[in-house]
Amino acid sequence: MNQREKVLVGIVGSMAALFVIVLGGRAMFVKPLKDADRKVNDMRGKLKKLNALRREYFAAEDYVKSVTQRTFSHDLDEASATSGELVTHSILEAGLSEVDFSRLPVGPLKYRGAREIGWSIRGIGPLARVVDMIFLLQNTPAFHRLENLTLAKSEQPGSVKVSFRYLTLVVAPAPVVDPIDLSTNLSLSGAERRLYDPLIARDVLRPYVKRLLTPNVPASTNPTTPPPPGPEAFKVVSLSQWAGKSEVHVRDLTRNITLRYAPGDELAGGKIVMVDYRPMPMPDNSGFQSFSRLVLKIGDDYWAVERGHTLADKHKLKTEQLPKELAKL
Repeated sequence: MNQREKVLVGIVGSMAALFVIVLGGRAMFVKPLKDADRKVNDMRGKLKKLNALRREYFAAEDYVKSVTQRTFSHDLDEASATSGELVTHSILEAGLSEVDFSRLPVGPLKYRGAREIGWSIRGIGPLARVVDMIFLLQNTPAFHRLENLTLAKSEQPGSVKVSFRYLTLVVAPAPVVDPIDLSTNLSLSGAERRLYDPLIARDVLRPYVKRLLTPNVPASTNPTTPPPPGPEAFKVVSLSQWAGKSEVHVRDLTRNITLRYAPGDELAGGKIVMVDYRPMPMPDNSGFQSFSRLVLKIGDDYWAVERGHTLADKHKLKTEQLPKELAKL
C-alpha cells in the first residue's frame, strides 16, 4: 500500500468514525430531549384538564351553596313543616279560605346529593285570588318548583278549581352557609302582579262552563212532585285528608249544597271503603292523570269515582287496579 492509498484509507476511516460519533451523539442527547419534550407536553395537557375540573368543581360548589341558602332546612321534617307553613300563609294572604284547600305531602324522592319533598295542593276559589296565590308562591326566594298546575270548571259561580304541586329540595350533605331571608318583597298591589290582570279580566284561564239544561217534564208528571235526582246530580268535589283521616265532599247540584261523608258511610247503593290517592290514568282519557278517587263496595265488586266526576261516572275496578289494602282481602 503506497502513501496515497494510506491517506485515502485514513480519510475514509475518519469519515466513518465521525458518522458513528454523530449517530451516537444523537442517540445519547437528541432522543432523550425529544422524550422529555413529549412528557412535558403530556403533563401540560393533564394539568390543563385538572385546572378545568378544578374550575368546574368550584363553580358547582358555589352553585350548591347558593341553592342551600335558599332551601328551607337541611332536615327533612323541618323543611316539610316550613314549606307547608309557607303554602298556608300564601293561601291566606291571597284572601282564600284555608278550609277550601287540601295539602298532601309529596316525597321524599331521593336524588344524588338531595331529597325532593313538597305538597300536592287542591282547592277552589275566585280566579283573581287563585292567581294571587300562585303569584306569591312562584315569587318566593326559596328554591322551589311549581308543576302540574291545572284549572278546572267549578259548580260555584265565579270560582275555579286549582291543583298543583309545590316542590323543594333538601340538600344532603348540606354545606355550611349563612341563611338568607326567604320572605318575598313583592306585593299583590305591585306592578309585577298587575301584569296578570288581563288574564283575570278576560277570564281566559277558566274553562268553559256548560249551562245546565232543565229537563223537559212530561205532561203526565205532576210538577209539584219532581222525580228524585239521579246519580248524575251528585259530584265528588273534594277528597281531603286531615290528620290522617279522609273526608269525602259530594256536591248536590240540584240543591247547591255540599254533603260530607267518611269511609264506612253508605253512598250510591254501596259503602265507602276508602279514598285512594294513587296517581292513575283517567278512565275516560288515559292521557291525563287522576290523583285521587272514591272507592265504593257494591255487592262483591269495587267501584271508583274520580274527583270531579259524578256518581253516574263510577267505573268498576279490575283486580290489578285495586289498592294493596283491598287486594289482600
